[in-house]
Amino acid sequence: MPGGPRFSKLDEVPYEEVRKIDFGDRTASVREKWLDFSPRFLSLYAKWDPGMMIHAHGHNSDHIVYVLEGDMTCGDVYCGPGTHIALDQGDTFGPFIAGPDGVVLFEVMMGDPRSFPADEEGWEKLLADKGAKQAPNPKIALPDWLEDTRT
Repeated sequence: MPGGPRFSKLDEVPYEEVRKIDFGDRTASVREKWLDFSPRFLSLYAKWDPGMMIHAHGHNSDHIVYVLEGDMTCGDVYCGPGTHIALDQGDTFGPFIAGPDGVVLFEVMMGDPRSFPADEEGWEKLLADKGAKQAPNPKIALPDWLEDTRT
């Protein structure tokens, strides 16, 4: 039996720091507010620090990314406010690089939201070119029914 709508308010949901890059003189992070997280889908609000980078990857579910503020690149594609990215389950995209003011995103993953890497050699080259290192993944408070498989 359906339970009806679920409501959340952005200012009442805590941030989870989910990824981090070390640039030597500074670090950059991705912080997410998980607005609704169930086995069926995850909807989230994300803030990326200026210059933050995420490796090319795919997801174990269909995935929607919508740019609210700031800008980034996804591979060779510039993504400013109003850009909508749709990724089918199993496809890959990226790498992502946040612009000089960072980027704010709204995302929805329909199913298992965990990701898998793509083009690891390209990622290592990008890190070296930017003088950056992948920092250890911060601990996150995943639901009990989901194992953290980040590498």
